[in-house]
Amino acid sequence: MHFPLFTQIEQAREVLEQTSAAAPAEPVIETISIWQLIVDGGWYIMGPLGLMSLIAIYLIIERAMAIRRALKEDKDFMNKIRDYVHEGKIDSARNLCAQTSSPVARMLDKGLSRVGKPLKDIEVSIENAGKLEIYQLEKGLPVLATISGAAPMIGFLGTVIGMIVTFHTMKISGAGVEIAQLSGGIMQAMVTTVAGLVIGIIAYVAYNTLTARVNKVIQKMEATTIAFMDVLESPAK
Repeated sequence: MHFPLFTQIEQAREVLEQTSAAAPAEPVIETISIWQLIVDGGWYIMGPLGLMSLIAIYLIIERAMAIRRALKEDKDFMNKIRDYVHEGKIDSARNLCAQTSSPVARMLDKGLSRVGKPLKDIEVSIENAGKLEIYQLEKGLPVLATISGAAPMIGFLGTVIGMIVTFHTMKISGAGVEIAQLSGGIMQAMVTTVAGLVIGIIAYVAYNTLTARVNKVIQKMEATTIAFMDVLESPAK
């Protein structure tokens, strides 16, 4: 004896099983890690690029902090120097310069040490001290400029090597070459290109930014030199 209700339930169960069997499988999302990208790029290309990136990061942070300290200014510093010079307190002025750690202070201290000599000699000594300070401020920037140009070139070298590997694989495989056989060389070409360009662009932007800030310090030093020479000339007026 058959019951219609049981028959319908059995049919519904079969339909559900068929639907579940026919349902497409959910796509599997594959991700790639940074380490895998480095491995795909090849150690002989990614190694130098990694070293360049570390050097660039160090130089950017170290130079940015040094230039920031150089730009830090006490607005009353020059007024105090002027007052000390007018009062003849050269030692007090030099002590103030010694307590102020900045290129401007070190430059003026050199000029104060020459007070009593011809103004031309004082100006020359200040200029020489200023050149040393500029050299210290620009230290490391040529290395950063070299990285900005060399990193993309090393990346392109990896691109060429990757394409050579790809074409060599196609050559030895004949007509039966598969995509999987070519993916290694193509992946190396793309990864090294991107890595070289990223490092080069960051280094290039940082170099120009830091150079602009060094020029700002130089302008400040020149303006301070002119003001200091006016202070030395004013008592004779």
